[in-house]
Amino acid sequence: MPGLLLAAGDETGGVHVIHGLGGCGKTALAQAVFNEVTSSGRRIGLWVNASEPSTLRSGMLAVAADRGAEAGELAAAHKGQRALADLVWSCLHSSSEPWLLVLDNADDPTTLGEGGWLRQSPRGTVIVTTRQAGSQVWHGARIHRLGVLPIEDAALVLRDLAPEAGSVEDAETVARRLDCLPLALTLAGSFLSRQLLESWSMSDYQRHLDDNPTELIDQGAAPGDSERNARQLVGRTWEISLAALADEGVPECATLLRLLSCWSSDPVPLSLIRPEAVTAARFDAVHPPLTGPRVEAALRGLLDHSLVSLVSLDVNGEAVRCVKTHGVVLDSVAAAVPEGQRTLIVAAAAKLLRGAVPEGDAQAQDAHRVSHLAPHAANLLRRVEDSDSARSVAGLGTRLAAGLFAGGDFQAALALAQAAAESAGRWLGPDDSVTLRAEHCAAISLFRLGRFEESEALHRRVLDSRERVLGPEHSETLESRQDIHEPLSQLQRIDDCLATLRATAEIRSRVLGEHHRDTLHARALLIEYLAVADSVDEFDRIGPEIVAACEEHLSDVSFTTVTARHNYAYGLYRFGRWGQAEAEARRALRGRELVHGPDHALALSAAVLLSWILRELGQIEESLSLGRRVVLGQEQVLGREHPYLLTNRAGLAEALAAAGEVTEAQDLARQNLPLCERVLGLDDPVTVKTRGLVG
Repeated sequence: MPGLLLAAGDETGGVHVIHGLGGCGKTALAQAVFNEVTSSGRRIGLWVNASEPSTLRSGMLAVAADRGAEAGELAAAHKGQRALADLVWSCLHSSSEPWLLVLDNADDPTTLGEGGWLRQSPRGTVIVTTRQAGSQVWHGARIHRLGVLPIEDAALVLRDLAPEAGSVEDAETVARRLDCLPLALTLAGSFLSRQLLESWSMSDYQRHLDDNPTELIDQGAAPGDSERNARQLVGRTWEISLAALADEGVPECATLLRLLSCWSSDPVPLSLIRPEAVTAARFDAVHPPLTGPRVEAALRGLLDHSLVSLVSLDVNGEAVRCVKTHGVVLDSVAAAVPEGQRTLIVAAAAKLLRGAVPEGDAQAQDAHRVSHLAPHAANLLRRVEDSDSARSVAGLGTRLAAGLFAGGDFQAALALAQAAAESAGRWLGPDDSVTLRAEHCAAISLFRLGRFEESEALHRRVLDSRERVLGPEHSETLESRQDIHEPLSQLQRIDDCLATLRATAEIRSRVLGEHHRDTLHARALLIEYLAVADSVDEFDRIGPEIVAACEEHLSDVSFTTVTARHNYAYGLYRFGRWGQAEAEARRALRGRELVHGPDHALALSAAVLLSWILRELGQIEESLSLGRRVVLGQEQVLGREHPYLLTNRAGLAEALAAAGEVTEAQDLARQNLPLCERVLGLDDPVTVKTRGLVG
């Protein structure tokens, strides 16, 4: 605002156009500048409602009268005997005082252009507020795009209006949910401040927003005629623009905006709505229909009316052009989609999103390319209203969740898998294969996040359902039988862990063959738990054999081969064969980094194993360096309270103390102790060890 304020107060002959989404505060900004300039006496102020030709004409007639037009001149202009615009600007040019003229809500620039209403004068400055960004009428004007408020200012708006409703943190939470749109913030604050029968906190308001956000937000508007107050309702901000676009011959804008409302307010890659993809998604049954050749015109219309904006998103180091829509607008648009159109729009949105997700088994490298699509899949799940859409969208959500899991983003994978499972369960039933796939993905994510008991319980439910519905030898039943071993092992049920892996390997060997990838994977997992169970003879007999079979029948750097090497190296370490273990652990670490990336949880697991081995071999400097890398990496990847991190931080502190790095060891132990006590318990061995290191 400072630049605009300076121009309005000191500049002459300038035209400034403030454009942005309805509700972003264009009028409020113009009003603030207007008040500042006029209250200081630097200029007289002239304000005209330019939303309709009639209000524009009557307002400009008042401007002419204010600036000295004679009664006869005004009458002649009113009767059409003289061009009113010429009279107005003649009066403005000859004004004895400098002025500021605001043309507010000029959302149809052609009205200004065709009537000759927008001109420049050496006696004053013009400010125009509009939703229409792209117009030849603005040629020569200075353009100011107005977005949303910074989060701190947005929270301040809520706190100013409803100071008793919550803390600054509560206000920031609500502000983020409202995407910091000034109109939505004002309505929310007004609602919270005016309650009589109920007394909602900001937290209450936040919870109710998920039910019907547009209706709730609009309840904050002052009572009155709905048409007169249309611009003060978030539910109407976009309708005004879409109606104008339809009049301009671009009705497809409505369908494109409805499509975008299926996804989230996060940036949407333009590749998702490329013409050939839209044509294949079949929008011809939607009204108004959207065809590939009309996507460009529809997108341009939304951009020109400030309903969307173009942004750039960094995807795996590559700049991707995207379209971004305000979240409050998306909620409002989605709520207003005609009932008969909703399933068609959701199906098309799912097809477009599915085309951007790689087919086949999820790979870590794929996750980096599609992680930005996860919010759109999550929002699409909320738009599902029938079983057909649920099957398609939940399946897509599970595929994306599996990709996130492969890439090591376990928290995001869990959230998306749980959302997919909830939607599929509601529409398809708890035993449907789509529901069970989503729950399986959630179960393995829970394990990686250290929530072992929850993981085991969910795995057990999925395994029992799959065994009953699909049979004991179905590939998905065997997947559950294999993967339940992980929480079982962390819950110290090693015999159960070994039994389920042996059973999985035996059935797969019989059904798929001894050297099938899935058979070899179950056997590769078995290596680790033979070591944990101190089954030295069986470990020595089959460990090298399994590693060799994986190398022979799978690629040297396949996930299964790398897993076999990693587990074999762990067994060698556990049995005190440090020299052999070092060589195998280094190969395992290289393999993990190649397959998953250096910051993945499994790569960090291989790194900590090598650090343990090197410590036993007396290679202290490299051991400590790896230990520090692991602790830092696990805190970022797994979270501050993950049991693996707490254990490895305690181990690093112990190693540092033994190496004479007492200060660093004590600092780590002090950081670790309260977390260990809360997460692991007061009497856990790791907690006891950490307590002893605090000093």
